[in-house]
Amino acid sequence: MSRNSSRRSSNSSGSGRGQVGSRRRFLVGSAGVVGGGALGVLGLPGAAHAAAAATGTLYIASDSTAQTYSSGYYPQAGWGQKLSSYFTSNITVANRAIGGRSSRSFIEQGRLAAIHQVIKAGDYLFVQFGHNDATVGNAERYTSPADYKEYLRNDYIRGTRARGATPVVVTPVSRRSYDATTGKFNVSFPAYVDAAKAVAQEEGAPLVDLSASSRAYLDGIGVEASKGIFLWLTAGQYPNFPNGVQDNTHFQERGAVEMARLVARAVAGLGLPLSGEVVPGLAR
Repeated sequence: MSRNSSRRSSNSSGSGRGQVGSRRRFLVGSAGVVGGGALGVLGLPGAAHAAAAATGTLYIASDSTAQTYSSGYYPQAGWGQKLSSYFTSNITVANRAIGGRSSRSFIEQGRLAAIHQVIKAGDYLFVQFGHNDATVGNAERYTSPADYKEYLRNDYIRGTRARGATPVVVTPVSRRSYDATTGKFNVSFPAYVDAAKAVAQEEGAPLVDLSASSRAYLDGIGVEASKGIFLWLTAGQYPNFPNGVQDNTHFQERGAVEMARLVARAVAGLGLPLSGEVVPGLAR
């Protein structure tokens, strides 16, 4: 995969394979140490505290909806690929999202461990999974909502806090799933959305409800216009997709930009040091 063209963004998928092991290898320390205290209070969504200037790296652990794509896939893009445009030069975005991974397989392949090896105090880990966790017929990916919740809790939230960094839970972005009866887009992966929101509340972790905000955005533009957000392309429109495509999960460039904007807008309201690094005006 190519690097994001922004000088502040980097992408690394890691070698991962062959590092499969028990999830317990990635659990860290005592829940009493990493689940509460000052870090837990700092991470409360909307917490009232001074947002001092932040410098550091924003890591993304996610799937194909967020990953960075090379020019050979244009116009396909992920929201993580576009996120750096919404932050000041104090923040580097390291997009480690990669297609086909669930909350469990991202850990089992050593990808979360690779982030935890380099993440440091003052950094952030944004974690968005659910699309692949829900693939019941794929044993490599499938993760039950209950297990997904515990991976988020123990590995992503507590494991990241143990390293002095701040985890941010992101609910799974909406698919192009429209209900003509209600005239609204459906909630995608509702059990995983609920689990993500619940564990963020229980652990006092910041939450970006991208499920709700992306769905509201799609409701606002309507079902036909949403084809310009997702990877709906006609034959001959782009050389990389000569036969066209109708993809209700992945984004073309405009969609990735809009989803990144929604993430940044939510971050601006979280009351974190990172919130003050969202470029004023861009995320509105």
